[in-house]
Amino acid sequence: MAKGKEVKSNRALSIYSRLMNGRIIYKSEEAVRFGVSEKTIQRDIELIRDFLDEQSVTDGIPNNLIYDHIKKGYMTERADDSCFTNDEILATCKILLSSRAFPKREMNIILDKMIACCVPVSNQKIISDLMLNERYHYVELTHKQKVLDKMMILGNAIEFQYIIEFQYKGVMGSTDKHREVEPLAIMFSEFYFYLAGRIRNIDAETEFDNPNDAYPTIYRIDRIKNLIVTKEHFSKPYRSRFEEGEYRKRIQFMYGGKLRKIRFRYKGYSVDAVLDRLPTAKILSEEDGIYRIEAEVFGDGIDMWLRSQGDNIELE
Repeated sequence: MAKGKEVKSNRALSIYSRLMNGRIIYKSEEAVRFGVSEKTIQRDIELIRDFLDEQSVTDGIPNNLIYDHIKKGYMTERADDSCFTNDEILATCKILLSSRAFPKREMNIILDKMIACCVPVSNQKIISDLMLNERYHYVELTHKQKVLDKMMILGNAIEFQYIIEFQYKGVMGSTDKHREVEPLAIMFSEFYFYLAGRIRNIDAETEFDNPNDAYPTIYRIDRIKNLIVTKEHFSKPYRSRFEEGEYRKRIQFMYGGKLRKIRFRYKGYSVDAVLDRLPTAKILSEEDGIYRIEAEVFGDGIDMWLRSQGDNIELE
């Protein structure tokens, strides 16, 4: 008897799992799959329907099990907005592809998982086809380094305030340097993931252009090697004070440095593009299509962007 109950439970759980992943359940197919009658499958379906109804009442999770007369199968009808729509998945996948944040193999694995887990089977081919050409022509970044294997290691170190150690060679560096860092935040910008952290045990006078810089140092995660999470904690107050969202508004191309204000005149075609690039930017005035703009930024990264605008920008 116990064996029969186990088989019944496994069968019902298998059907439930596929329903929750957007699959359509056909009684005839399930009967053949499990070697039982369609009446038995019908009882399993009724059991699942009762369970979902109870969940709706007790847990507030409104998933309805319905019979689709056009498709002639059973499926779940989700009455809430907790799941991704096809539009949202397509848009998210397109953003991921445009970011070029991962090597091609990692990118394909992520995209395949998102489509398989979040898109109903009936729409998976459509979503996949809409990205087929872009995936085929996907160009990896030159470093071709995995970053996913470091993300949660760094995330846990940030969350529990563990000091980390690693070898690092910057863009302009010729040799690896040992770094001991209090990790504060993970950020993404212009193709790369970055770690913001407060460096320890270093001679600021010789290593930094601004020895009194109170803001964190920025490290490209793909350049971090031999990462070790120590058992030593750093103090929480600094971690609490650092707000990566506010910091991110003021930093361009992940070049750190002093906090500064810039003012310039803009006479290009789209002032919106300027405001989107510089979240702290404010329009001071406008005359004959020429805008006076002020923004608060960190460091010299902004100078790279200003030069890229050519004659459209004139510094004050």
